[in-house]
Amino acid sequence: MAYNKVVISGINTSKLKVLKEEEKMRLLREFKQTGSKEAKDALITGNLRLVLSVIQKYTGRGEDVDDLFQIGVVGLIKAINNFDLTKEVRFSTYCVPMISGELRRYLRDYNHIKVSRSLRDMAYKAMQAKERLTIENQKEPTIEQIAKEIDAKKSDVVLALESISDPVSLYEPVYSDSGDTLYVLDQIGDKNDVDSWMDELSLRDAIKKLGDREKNILYLRFFRGKTQVEVADEIGISQAQVSRLEKGALNRIKGSM
Repeated sequence: MAYNKVVISGINTSKLKVLKEEEKMRLLREFKQTGSKEAKDALITGNLRLVLSVIQKYTGRGEDVDDLFQIGVVGLIKAINNFDLTKEVRFSTYCVPMISGELRRYLRDYNHIKVSRSLRDMAYKAMQAKERLTIENQKEPTIEQIAKEIDAKKSDVVLALESISDPVSLYEPVYSDSGDTLYVLDQIGDKNDVDSWMDELSLRDAIKKLGDREKNILYLRFFRGKTQVEVADEIGISQAQVSRLEKGALNRIKGSM
């Protein structure tokens, strides 16, 4: 596949640097505080592998990979410019939908499948609203929020967005960071889920920061459905201690979110 070329847009992809999360945050702080061009350039260079991983789902449609890569970099730059350091969200978590949105807009504008002008116009408005709301709230908006933003019916917004979207496999990888692969399936909630996939990933990160005993208590309580008394008997502490640890863990998760 063309994606496997060693050189894309004049860049040797085999030699791309990958930044650690703490290095990304340091450079983001430097860029936001001083406007340093060097910090911004380092952020762009250090996240080009992220762009490459996102464009994989858009290849195989006859599009030039160099063009897709350059469009993806535009999305990366927008993410750098608009990232809010006060939000406890990983940069890659915020960056992926920004890159994907830029690629979808490009493919929509050059789509060979005929879609009515009215649907294309509404889809364009919806995508703009989605980007504005993502920047404002640091998380991907729901369809209801997008519909309200552009004063349209939810069903019309869904139809418009579907008209410019191509079907993908639920098990198609979106991004892999340190061996933890993110699939399309991970971004989908059930009909009662009003939070975005970014919230879900933030929740996972918050739980990872808990101690082993706290994780075990939450697992037994909320995944195994055990009472605090049953948990206390199983792990050998008092019910009062279970209650205190459970409450503390939940408060820490809420604080992280």
